[in-house]
Amino acid sequence: MKVVVYHNQNCGTSRKVLGQLRERGLEPEVIEYLKTPPTRADMRRLLKDMSMKPRDILRPRTALHDQLGLENPALSDEALLDALEAYPILMERPIVVSPKGTRVCRPAERLNEIVPL
Repeated sequence: MKVVVYHNQNCGTSRKVLGQLRERGLEPEVIEYLKTPPTRADMRRLLKDMSMKPRDILRPRTALHDQLGLENPALSDEALLDALEAYPILMERPIVVSPKGTRVCRPAERLNEIVPL
């Protein structure tokens, strides 16, 4: 089973999900999205696969989120994609892509929805 993880090594949940995948005998493709951010096209595909909007994957509890005024409901999806593209640290993580679906695995238990035990 091919699995891709958009991973941040500094995030405990992201490390936990990566560990769970390996415990299940999988060696996922790991994309360290802070070093190699998803392209805008990739971001659109991930969002479509998750049936989500850009606002749904923003990390709201960050100083950067507040500094950029991203809580403003008038901001368009395009403006939010601009912010995610410019500052990938704003993206909720980890995002896991498997043949059974794509999920933001926060909490880590969401992994079970797309990668069976």
